[in-house]
Amino acid sequence: MKLVLGSGSPRRRELLAQLGVTPADIRPPDIDEDPRKGELPRPYCVRLAREKAEAIPCGPDEIVLSADTTVALGRRILGKPADEKEAAGFLTALSGRRHRVITAVAVKRGDRIWERDVVTQVKMKSLSNEELNAYLQSGDWRGKAGGYGIQGPAGAFIPWINGSFTAVVGLPLAETAGLLSAAGYPLYKAVS
Repeated sequence: MKLVLGSGSPRRRELLAQLGVTPADIRPPDIDEDPRKGELPRPYCVRLAREKAEAIPCGPDEIVLSADTTVALGRRILGKPADEKEAAGFLTALSGRRHRVITAVAVKRGDRIWERDVVTQVKMKSLSNEELNAYLQSGDWRGKAGGYGIQGPAGAFIPWINGSFTAVVGLPLAETAGLLSAAGYPLYKAVS
């Protein structure tokens, strides 16, 4: 079996490497990631992971892994900020508050899909103007749900999490390993 990663995220590739997995191919899907009217964060995230997996063509000897990570502040979905101003707005809203990071994973083999989603509670400390501006200038917010990456400089802003650290980074490893095994990927066997 060959693993196809349905994501262009370098963080997901790094996390898979922790499991000893190197994808045979990387095929980022091209789907509409806009939330539907009234859609709540968790169902939105689950839908996107599934739609990403479904959008990727694969052969009979391929397993597709796709995922989506969403930051939720109450019912509000904080996706990837379009620009520095939106990133500043997201970070200001998250400052001093708890929020949820939802990561949904979908694994497709043939016409079957295995799915899991993981919700992690995260607290961001109150950010000073100096901290906020320095982080924005770093550019680390680009391409990250909620405008921050816990595995980078913004890790200094997160004093507490309850749940899966790897899910906040972008791929919950325990759940992903379970899904790959369920789909028949030889995760813990020597690959011939």
